[in-house]
Amino acid sequence: MNNTLGGIVKDGLWNKNVVFAQLLAMCPAMAVTTSGTNGLGMGLATTAVLIVSNILVSMIRHTVSSQVRIPVFVVLIATLVTLVDMAMNAWLHDLYKVLGLFIALIVVNCAILGRAEAFAVKNGVIASAVDGLAMGLGFTGALTMIGLIREFLGSGTLFAQASNLLGPSFAFLEMKIPGYGGALLMILPPGGFAVLGFLLAGKRVMESRIEERARAATGTPDAITT
Repeated sequence: MNNTLGGIVKDGLWNKNVVFAQLLAMCPAMAVTTSGTNGLGMGLATTAVLIVSNILVSMIRHTVSSQVRIPVFVVLIATLVTLVDMAMNAWLHDLYKVLGLFIALIVVNCAILGRAEAFAVKNGVIASAVDGLAMGLGFTGALTMIGLIREFLGSGTLFAQASNLLGPSFAFLEMKIPGYGGALLMILPPGGFAVLGFLLAGKRVMESRIEERARAATGTPDAITT
């Protein structure tokens, strides 16, 4: 485990990305990402829960018995998700109506409980907060990227209704391709899996090229295959 702050950030954004590396949270990754705005909204909500839950778990890690810590963590996460759900219903109601049930399902997002159990319970508050932020931003970036691609191909728009999430000042982000009706398949679950597959393949290609350059720089020969 890389406990330096830089290593934690790199793990959250790339090496251990919730979607592209660990293939976790597939339910919101496929169901919510019909647009970039939806993906961004769900990602930011999850990031808020990740940061606060990691901080609180780190703070109470020495006072909660190991026999009951999982139920305690679940109740803690459920409380935070309820607060996020109520806040979005109050201040981001239009987006809330779109995301609906999937906000409540953040409770069972295995990435949140996983970070609490794998990292926050073993590390200090600052490191845990950075881990929550990095994992959340990596998750947000993945959902937004998938959502933008699906939205562009399926509806011919980009960041549709962004003002519902970011306010009227960000309405300039909303774009539409004139005369393009879109491909319905891309905003359905099969399209989501197709986009995810291409992005995973692209990540693997990038990683292999980085490894090849690193080996070339150090003079390390390629592994011999049989």
